[in-house]
Amino acid sequence: MVSGGSCLATPLHWLLICVTLWSSGAFAKSSRRPNIVLILTDDLDIAIGGLTPLSKTRKLIGDAGMSFTNAFVASPLCCPSRASILTGKYPHNHHVINNTLEGNCSSVAWQKSEEAHTFPTLLKSYAGYQTFFAGKYLNQYGHSEAGGVEHVPPGWSYWVGLEKNSKYYNYTLSVNGKPQKHGANYSQDYLTDVLANMSLDFLQYKSNYLPFFMMVSTPAPHSPWTAAPQYQDSFNSTKAPRDPNFNIHGKDKHWLIRQAKTPMSNTSVQFLDDAFKNRWRTLLSVDDLVEKLVKRLEDRGELDNTYIFFTSDNGYHTGQFSLPLDKRQLYEFDIRVPLMVRGPNIKPNQTSQVLVANVDLGPTILDIAGYNVNKTQMDGMSFLPVMEGKVNSSSWRTDILVEYEGEGHNISDPSCPLLGPGVSECFPDCVCEDSFNNTYACVRTIAPSANLQYCEFDDNEVFVEVYNVTADPFQLTNIAKTIDQEVLEKMNHRLMMLQSCSGPSCRTPGVYDPRYKFDPRQMFTRHSWRLSRLRQALK
Repeated sequence: MVSGGSCLATPLHWLLICVTLWSSGAFAKSSRRPNIVLILTDDLDIAIGGLTPLSKTRKLIGDAGMSFTNAFVASPLCCPSRASILTGKYPHNHHVINNTLEGNCSSVAWQKSEEAHTFPTLLKSYAGYQTFFAGKYLNQYGHSEAGGVEHVPPGWSYWVGLEKNSKYYNYTLSVNGKPQKHGANYSQDYLTDVLANMSLDFLQYKSNYLPFFMMVSTPAPHSPWTAAPQYQDSFNSTKAPRDPNFNIHGKDKHWLIRQAKTPMSNTSVQFLDDAFKNRWRTLLSVDDLVEKLVKRLEDRGELDNTYIFFTSDNGYHTGQFSLPLDKRQLYEFDIRVPLMVRGPNIKPNQTSQVLVANVDLGPTILDIAGYNVNKTQMDGMSFLPVMEGKVNSSSWRTDILVEYEGEGHNISDPSCPLLGPGVSECFPDCVCEDSFNNTYACVRTIAPSANLQYCEFDDNEVFVEVYNVTADPFQLTNIAKTIDQEVLEKMNHRLMMLQSCSGPSCRTPGVYDPRYKFDPRQMFTRHSWRLSRLRQALK
């Protein structure tokens, strides 16, 4: 075990020193290209108050720059979402479909294909950045069948990767491919603090002659929600918010939502309330991490030339539509995430309502570094012009794609035998959060004339959910059977286009963009079977 305060008594320390000495020699050249920091939290929502405990983060990043109110993920699950961040691609293009090795999460197939073309590899190889990663990578990273912790993904000058999924104690880190085991001593092992200290050490020992990119990926606020000792009694009176969609029956929704028991049992409500306050408690250490990083950058005179991004891999729910707690669903609470950015040429105290997605993070960071994003195969687009005030929101994109492939077990869940095989993530009172046919794709539209979500399920029902999010922000009423038929057909067509898009075709005008062109003949010839099933289902 290694002390959090002396983390660099490791191979990382010596590698940093060696590279610092090399880069300050004959090969080094001074550069004022901006530095970039990406802080990625795990399961941090925005819809149910996730930013509330992060007062220092909101002040140091949000108030000092731009906050995006319409930031979404391409998939509301850790590994597919993180793969979208790294590749700038939608799940149908990077092929990571869930958190398992079989679902391509950090698999050998992923390593041989997409991992070699992530945005950090371009930053390091072509843009000349020194790159640093610390924290949770992909859920199956370190798996013995995928190279173990000895595997260091390409693109990282310094690598501190967590083996598998988020923990706070009793975990293993890969420090440049060598295992470093940690126990349960707070001062030495609390992961959020260890990541903070390793990040500060990187800033201390890195080359001063090359720009840097840091990605710090915290375990918080993911389960098991273990707070630091000094924060274990915080938020004692806090409960999960009782929004209009809390503990109500989703009667017009997909069967998985309809099966949730309403009202929830007192035990379930108590469990989710406890989880909610514990999530907030873990975030207080993230708030400290952000403060330490910003202060160190300021002390080193590097803050003014550094972009700092703060976001999450997916949202979360605690009791919405009587689902106890998880992510994976198509609703705003699971797909909408915080996104705040500060940096050169970003004016403080700004709020942007433009539609951005996590597939845009890679293109934006490459754009900042001066790399031509058009040379990549990325589906996303750079929102750097938005942050610099060079783009009018009326000319920005109007829709994005959200995809999710449900998971289920081949045998009945012991917690829920009545539902039979095909479900997963079940709670003791027989409420399941996922299933094989919880497989869907959505077009999320935000335009001057529309704030709409259109989703289709890949199941026997061909179930469709549509929400007017302006009139119905809590998504209480599915308007699929009452919306204008022409809009429905256009959205169906647009969804099919996005589900087969790649690169530039993912950025074509959406239904509510004035530049959108709709050709019914194309739709009827190519997709008539799917449209006829949809019409039949909505009768």
